[in-house]
Amino acid sequence: MSYLIADSGSTKTQWCIVRSGQEPEECYTTGINPIYLSEADIRNLLEREFPVGCTGIEKIWFYGAGCAFPEKNACVQSALSSYFHCREVEIASDLMGAARALCGRRPGIVGILGTGSNSCYYDGKEIVSNVAPLGFILGDEGSGADLGKRLVADLLKGILPSELKELFFAETQTSYAGIIENVYRRPLPNRYLADFTSFIRRHIGFPEIEQIVLEAFDSFIGRNLMQYRQISETEISFTGSIAYIFKKQLERQLQKYGLKPGVFRQAPMNGLKEYHKIDMIL
Repeated sequence: MSYLIADSGSTKTQWCIVRSGQEPEECYTTGINPIYLSEADIRNLLEREFPVGCTGIEKIWFYGAGCAFPEKNACVQSALSSYFHCREVEIASDLMGAARALCGRRPGIVGILGTGSNSCYYDGKEIVSNVAPLGFILGDEGSGADLGKRLVADLLKGILPSELKELFFAETQTSYAGIIENVYRRPLPNRYLADFTSFIRRHIGFPEIEQIVLEAFDSFIGRNLMQYRQISETEISFTGSIAYIFKKQLERQLQKYGLKPGVFRQAPMNGLKEYHKIDMIL
C-alpha cells in the first residue's frame, strides 16, 4: 500500500510518500494555493518540481491554504489525480490538517501561528467553529506579521529604547524609507513584516521585546480563543513556527487566562503521518 500526504501553504508544500515496508520519503515543492494557481499551473508545477517517483500511489490526502472552497478543491483534486494517476484524492484545508495532526481523533481547540494565524474548535471529526482570521490588516493576531508590525511600529514611534533601534537598523540593514516602501508599496507586506521575527527571537531577552510577544499572544487569545464556548474545559494545541519558537511566552499567556496548553508541533506532517497510519490499518 502506498499513499501520499501533502501539507501546503502559499510558499511551499511538504510531501510525504509512505510505502509499505519502506521508510517514508519526504520532499518539498513550491506552494500550491488554488486561489492563485489554475489546474494547469498546478500540473506544470508538479512536472517541474516533484523529485521522487510518483507511480503506484493509491491514496492522496492534500491539506492546503486556499482549500476551503468546493470549486477550488476540485481544481486541486483534478490536477493531483491526473499527475499521480490516482483515483482517491481527498482535499481539505490547512486548518483541518492542523486539527488532525494535533488532536488526532480527539476534540480540541487548535491554533496556527505562522506568518498568519487561525484557530478552530475540532470535535474529533470535523471543524465545528472557526473565528475568522481576517488577514494581517484586520486580524492575524499573534502571527509573525503581527509581531513584525508591532516591533516596527514601536521602533519608528520611538517607544522602544534607542539601543534596540540602533540594533535593529544595524542587523536588518534597512531604513525608515525602506520599511514604508515595503509595507505600503510592494507586494506581500505580511511576509516582509513576518521576517522581522528573527530579530525578535534573537533579542527576546530584552523585556521590551518580550512584552511585544506577550501582548500579541494576549490579543490572539482574547480576540480568537476566548470566543470558543468549549475554551475552559478543552486543551489548546498549536502548530506553526511562531507558536513553536515562542512556546514559553505562549504557554505563559494561556496559563494567565487559566487555559490548558496541549500539543505543540512546528509543522503538521509528523502528526498527519500518525493520523493516516491508523487510517490505512483500518
